[in-house]
Amino acid sequence: MTEEFEKTKVLIIGSGPAGYTAAIYTARADLKPLLYQGMQPGGQLTITTDVENFPGYPEGIGGFEMMEDLRKQAERFGADIRWGEITSIDLSERPFKVVADGTKTILADALIIATGASARWLGLETEEKYRGFGVSACATCDGFFYKGKEVAIIGGGDSAAEEATYLAKLCSKVYMIHRRTELRASKAMQNKVFGTPNIERLFGYVPVEITGEKNVEGLIIKNVDTGELLNLAISGLFVAIGHSPNSALFKGQLDMDESGYVITVPGTTQTSVKGVFAAGDVQDKVYRQATTAAGSGCMAAIEAERFLSSQH
Repeated sequence: MTEEFEKTKVLIIGSGPAGYTAAIYTARADLKPLLYQGMQPGGQLTITTDVENFPGYPEGIGGFEMMEDLRKQAERFGADIRWGEITSIDLSERPFKVVADGTKTILADALIIATGASARWLGLETEEKYRGFGVSACATCDGFFYKGKEVAIIGGGDSAAEEATYLAKLCSKVYMIHRRTELRASKAMQNKVFGTPNIERLFGYVPVEITGEKNVEGLIIKNVDTGELLNLAISGLFVAIGHSPNSALFKGQLDMDESGYVITVPGTTQTSVKGVFAAGDVQDKVYRQATTAAGSGCMAAIEAERFLSSQH
């Protein structure tokens, strides 16, 4: 008995702003794209309460609602959007052989990877309770909501230093908490932190518990040497201990950097395999914004369309 395959011109893996934008563009180009949403349909934005920095929403919009808008827009043009997960993939030859949900085999002439990245969290029991209610992994997304308030940021690398100085422009006070006694950030970023008067550095401390009624109201931290506990009164907690790109599926098949971000040809979304394009946070460790993800989704769609045209 011969194995049956489903065939598609373009398969899109992932459903954040990058994936849905790629679906809108490829559907309008009459490529009849097939998109698998993954285990978190809509991506990271669905756990964000308010999005105020995406163009076209003057009053802001809930992250979940915005992703629903993008999904409906893609479906309006004929994109086939499915709930499910891509479980294995073979990029050694075209058409690419992809298995969905461990059972269904799909052959794709072109592939757009938009699997995103996941913020690394602290692992505190109370962390999930307050996510979207004072706990955030993106200062540029959510810092505005804490204008004039006291907040804390956890981390010691360049991202944490950059986000701390960004928050310091908006907030009355920023506690910067790091488990080591020195920052891992570059000297230039350290100088920025040390030169910002409303950043209070609490080095050699680890977070223990987040407190509050419905929203974050405080953070208990512990000195790693003495065990002494400090209770900080804050309105927001920003976690900046890094992101992990969701790229495990492509390991050994696509070129990646040491952190697992998919490497693309500069100025394009083309990966190391012809016909495979990567958009959004799976290949972007610099900006990580919904707007830039959507822009790269558009690029990937146009590049996929041109690639398919060149094959005839």
